[in-house]
Amino acid sequence: MPRRDGGPVETDGRAIWRTFCAGWHLFRGTPSRFWLEQELHDLFGVEVAPSAETADEIYDRIASCIASPQFRPRALFDSFKLEILATTDAPASSLDAHAAIAASDWDGRVVPTFRPDALVHLNRATWKQDVEELGEAAGTGIDTYAGYLGALQQRREHFRRLGALATDHGHTTADTTPLDRSDAERIYAAALAGSVEPAAADAFAAHMLFEMARMSRDDGLVMQIHPGVLRNHHAEVHDRFGADKGFDIPLPVDFARGLRPMLSAFGTDPGFRCVVFTIDETTYSRELAPLAGVYPSMRLGVPWWFLDSPHAMRRFREAVTETAGFYNTAGFVDDTRAFASIPARHDLARRVDSGYLAQLVANGQLGLDEALETAVDLSTTIPREAYAPR
Repeated sequence: MPRRDGGPVETDGRAIWRTFCAGWHLFRGTPSRFWLEQELHDLFGVEVAPSAETADEIYDRIASCIASPQFRPRALFDSFKLEILATTDAPASSLDAHAAIAASDWDGRVVPTFRPDALVHLNRATWKQDVEELGEAAGTGIDTYAGYLGALQQRREHFRRLGALATDHGHTTADTTPLDRSDAERIYAAALAGSVEPAAADAFAAHMLFEMARMSRDDGLVMQIHPGVLRNHHAEVHDRFGADKGFDIPLPVDFARGLRPMLSAFGTDPGFRCVVFTIDETTYSRELAPLAGVYPSMRLGVPWWFLDSPHAMRRFREAVTETAGFYNTAGFVDDTRAFASIPARHDLARRVDSGYLAQLVANGQLGLDEALETAVDLSTTIPREAYAPR
C-alpha cells in the first residue's frame, strides 16, 4: 500500500502473495477464509491450501487464469450470471464509464449509486474542494445553501438518467433531525468561510440525511443508510497511508430516536423507500426489526461488511424474522469490492437462508412449499422489488 510520504513499501506482487499465503492460518474461522477458499477453488481451480510452500504454485495458477479472455471483467460478469452491478460514486463524478457502457453493444447492466457523504460533513478536510467540484459538475453556483441543494438535486437526476437506483449514506450516527432553513443557511455559510463549529457540522449532517430522504421521496432513488462506524481509528496509520486506511471500528447506534424524524415525515409515504443496514447487531431485535415491521417505507438490510459471516447472517434471521418477517427485508445486497468474490458471497447467503428455512420446516413452523417459495423470494424477488426503478 503506497505511503503518503513516499516511503518504501513492498511492490512485488509475488512477494506480497507469499506473505499472504504464509499467514493463511490467521484466517481460520473468519468470513474472509470462506470467501477466499470458495473463490480460489471454484473460480481459479486451485486444489491446494495456501501456505508458504504452495504460494508460488497458486500465484502461477491465478496469473495464468487472469491472462485469459475468459477472465476479462465482462466475461466474468456474464459467467457469474449477474443481473445488475452497482458502483458507488461521488456526486461530482462524470460517470463517463457508465455512459460508455450504456452506449456499447454489451448488454450487461452496470449502474451508478449516489454517495454524497463527502459533501454533507462540513468538517472534512476536503469539504470545500469537494463542494466546489459539485458546483462545477452541476454547472451551478454553490455559494448559497439554495445553490448547494440545487446542485445536489441536479446531480441526482444525472445519476438517475444513467440508471442509478439508489443513494448510499455512511454517517457516524442515524440522526435525521432537520434544521430550520435559516439555521441550515447560517451553518453552510460558516462552513464556506472556514469557521464551522463541530456541533454545528454534526447537526448539518443530520439535517442533510433528512433532506436526502426528501429528495428520495421526490425522485424515487432508494435511500440506503449504514451508520455506526468510527473511521480512521488509529491516527498514525491514517497519517501514513491516508483517509480510510486507519481502521474502521463499529459503534453503537440509536436507530429508534435517530430515524424518528425521517420516518415520521416519510415512513408512510408511498413515494419513499429506505433500506437500513447496521454493523451493530444488538439493534436487530430491539429497534430495527420493529421499525421495519411498522413503517412501510423502510426495509431492513441484511448483514454486510463486518457482519457478513455465516453465524452473523443466521443470528440476523433469528433476531428479526419473528418481528419484521421476511418481506420487510431487502434480500442479500453484496457490498464487496472484490469482483471475483461475488458468487461465493451470494452462495453463502443463500445457504444460510436455506438453512434457517429448513429449521422452520423441521419445527413445523413453515410448510416445505412455503419454504421453497421464500428461498426464491429472498434471493431474487425481494431484492428486485426493493430496488425496482420508479
